[in-house]
Amino acid sequence: MYYVSTRNKKLEFTPAQAISQGLSRDGGLFLPAALPRLPGNALESLKEMSYQQRAVYVMGLYLTHFTTSELTAYTSRAYGPDKFDTKEVAPVRRVDENTYCLELWHGPTCAFKDMALQMLPHLLTASMRKNYDHRPVCILVATSGDTGKAAMEGFRDVDKTKILVFYPKDGVSEVQGLQMRTQEGDNVGVCSVVGNFDDAQTGVKRLFSDEGLREELAEKGLFLSSANSINWGRVLPQIVYYISAYCDLLKQGAISNGDAINVCVPTGNFGNILAAYYAREMGVPIRRLICASNDNNVLTDFLTTGTYNKNRPFYNTVSPSMDILISSNLERLIFALSGNDDERTRGYMEQLTETGCYTVDEDIRKKIQAVFSAGYTTEAATKETIGKLWKEHKYLIDTHTAVAFHVLEQYRAETGDETPTVVASTASPFKFPDAVLEAIGVEELSSGAGLLDQLSQVTGAEIPRPLAGLRDKKVRFDGWVQKEQMKAVVTGFLK
Repeated sequence: MYYVSTRNKKLEFTPAQAISQGLSRDGGLFLPAALPRLPGNALESLKEMSYQQRAVYVMGLYLTHFTTSELTAYTSRAYGPDKFDTKEVAPVRRVDENTYCLELWHGPTCAFKDMALQMLPHLLTASMRKNYDHRPVCILVATSGDTGKAAMEGFRDVDKTKILVFYPKDGVSEVQGLQMRTQEGDNVGVCSVVGNFDDAQTGVKRLFSDEGLREELAEKGLFLSSANSINWGRVLPQIVYYISAYCDLLKQGAISNGDAINVCVPTGNFGNILAAYYAREMGVPIRRLICASNDNNVLTDFLTTGTYNKNRPFYNTVSPSMDILISSNLERLIFALSGNDDERTRGYMEQLTETGCYTVDEDIRKKIQAVFSAGYTTEAATKETIGKLWKEHKYLIDTHTAVAFHVLEQYRAETGDETPTVVASTASPFKFPDAVLEAIGVEELSSGAGLLDQLSQVTGAEIPRPLAGLRDKKVRFDGWVQKEQMKAVVTGFLK
């Protein structure tokens, strides 16, 4: 299998080349020239496998230049008991008779980013070897809260790698910020940026396109790569858990093979729901993909109208990992639905850069609306949903998962569609303890790590081990810069 850029499909790349580069030199994103299909009996066979075995099977369809033994070794290390606190890795929990929660936060940083970022270091370092490139790798990351910590935890002290993370100075939760500022590892760096996530993300993309910086790093013998979801090595492991969720429903007897399900995903950068789309295209019987947004509802407007317009107010919300107005992975969907038309895709992205807005052609809009539904929720409704699920089901969810549950409720009320639905639960409620405590009726809040103890005492839920250890960690990184200074931070980090 070969990979192409969304902005130039004439050039072909091996899986190892696509993963190691991260972002195409033309600014496009890598994706397979053609998606593989699951054989007719695959879901029945996968039903009896462990999560690690399912990952080897699915990723092997895309990584044709990797051996089964290589992928087996990687999945064993990435998803082993020393990394995840449950043997299911990504368990599916029943909430009511036709709603299920796919818990993606049982890894070392308590967020869904672990599902990909525990795997990416193995894929990236192996890709470098396959490319006969033995240079150390410098990884740049922009984060809206969870990616940065998960990436640093995945790459911490990995041989011949350095990783530098940028996050919005006032745009992450207290726990998210503490996780990053206390990150351990001799090869990691963290810096906050004045502005929002889009400022950090745009700054990192600009650095990847900076030939002067690339030449400077080359002179130092360094290779530049990315751990953001623009890297195919991030998207691929996410496809696995949607296929795995369907298999778990089969195994639980909740559905029969061939029965349709819906999937509802809270998303900002569009990578998580894009992975569900790819699972659907591979043959998983997913009827509707329900995209859930918070007040930064640029995706809701795009999926319902076909017009993407980032020229709007930006809101800092209680679901900060979704506080995004430039959804990078949408480019991959547009490329696919345009029939792999790189010229049209490039044109839309140029319009976005120049004007902040574009409208897709009618054929693409119709294809989008045949698959996707979308909605958004307010801050008040997000908290109300957390309280409702706790009161009615004693099921505790975080602020991002609450956005998805509320949008699903809206969707069902509007359509009457009671198809069994899997909701992607993207973070532990303990990552956002202040908002969760308020949502379940607590008025007087503690501060810092004390919030974790308070949430545990009120609900009886156990604090995840990785978060419980925060109170004993020393802050290592507390610097901040203007977005124009990000290049200087990179060069200083690599001295």
